[in-house]
Amino acid sequence: MTPLGMVLTGTRVLVTAQRRASDLALALARRGAEVDVAATLGVQAHIDEATLLDQTRELIADPADVVVITTGIGFRGWLETAEAAGLGESLVEALRSSRLVARGPKARGALQAAGLRPDWVAESETSAEIGRFLGAEGVAGQRVAVQQHGAGDDGLTTTLTAAGADVTGLVIYRWGPPPDPETVARGVADAAAGLYDAITFTSAPGAAAWIDAVHAGGAWKDVERLASEGRLLVAAVGPVTAEPLIVAGLDPVIPDRGRLGALVRLVIMRLGDEDLGVDTTAGRLRVLATAATVDHVRQPVSPSGLAVLRLLASEPGSVFSRHDLLQVLPGASVDPHAAEVAVARLREAMGPTCPVRTVVKRGYRLDVSEELL
Repeated sequence: MTPLGMVLTGTRVLVTAQRRASDLALALARRGAEVDVAATLGVQAHIDEATLLDQTRELIADPADVVVITTGIGFRGWLETAEAAGLGESLVEALRSSRLVARGPKARGALQAAGLRPDWVAESETSAEIGRFLGAEGVAGQRVAVQQHGAGDDGLTTTLTAAGADVTGLVIYRWGPPPDPETVARGVADAAAGLYDAITFTSAPGAAAWIDAVHAGGAWKDVERLASEGRLLVAAVGPVTAEPLIVAGLDPVIPDRGRLGALVRLVIMRLGDEDLGVDTTAGRLRVLATAATVDHVRQPVSPSGLAVLRLLASEPGSVFSRHDLLQVLPGASVDPHAAEVAVARLREAMGPTCPVRTVVKRGYRLDVSEELL
C-alpha cells in the first residue's frame, strides 16, 4: 500500500508564483510531485522608500480616517520598512485609530498578525467592492490612505476621490518583469508539449503575464487543447486570480477558501484522484504527463512506452491496431514494425506484469479487470 503522502508520484507541476513559491513547491513535492518554478512576474520592493517613510510619519502624526490594506505582502512590507526606520510600533498604534478595511483574507491575516483588527473585509478580494462599500458608507471630507497592490492604482483612488475623499496612495512594491524569462519560456514550451499535469497560479497579474507568455510563444492552441482534454489541470488560489484565466478561455479549478494550503489540497485531490487511473491486472495504472505509475509506483517507461499506454488507457479493454499506435508514437514512422518494437520495449521495462496484451491479427489492448470489459 502506497502511503497517502506519495499520491502525486509521477506528476509534474509548474508553479508560476514568486512569493511563497518555495512553500507551494515543497508542499507538492512532499506528496511525490516533481515541481518546476517559473515566476511570471518579479516583485520590486520599496519603489520610493523615502516617500513611503514621509507618508508613514504623516499618518503617525495625524492618523487617517480610513486605511485600506489591499495585500498581505504589501502590508508586511510597509511594517518592515517602518520598523527599519524605528517607526514600527508607532505605525501600529496610529493604525488603531483608523478604520481599517482589508481587501480579502490575506490582507486581513496580515493585519491580525500585527495585532490589528479590520473593521470590514472585501471577501471578493476586489478593490471595486471596497470602492462601492466606502462610497455607500460615505467618505466625503475624510482622509483615506490606500496601500496599493503590485499592479498599482486600479481605480480605487479615482473612485474614492470622486466620492469626496482626500486619498493618499502608499506604494510598497510593484510587479516587475520575471526574474528569469528563459525559465518562463521553457515552462510555456513544456506546457504546450504536454509535459505538465498541472499549473498553479496565486495572483491575477501573474496569471495574466503567463497567458501573455503563452501567446508570445505561439503555444496557446496546444495549452488550450490540453486543458480542455483534461490532460492539464489549471489551478488558481481564488476567484480574482482565476479571472484572467477564465477570460482567456480556460476553466481553472478554485479552492473553497483563498489560501495557499487550500490550493495545495485541491491539487492533491485532483491529481491524486483514484478515478484518474485504470484497474489492470498489474494494479491501478495511471498515465501522467511524463510518467506512468502502477499503484503509485513509478514505472521506468520511455516516451514511446508512455504514448502507447496513454492510447490504450484512453479506452480500457479496446483493441488498437499497430497503425493506431504509429499515430501517437514520437517520430513519423509508417513501419508497423516500429509499433511492435515500442510494445516490446514497454513490456521489457515494466516486466512480466506489464498489462499490455496482444490480440492476434488485431493489435493490442490493456489487460484490465473484468468489470471494465
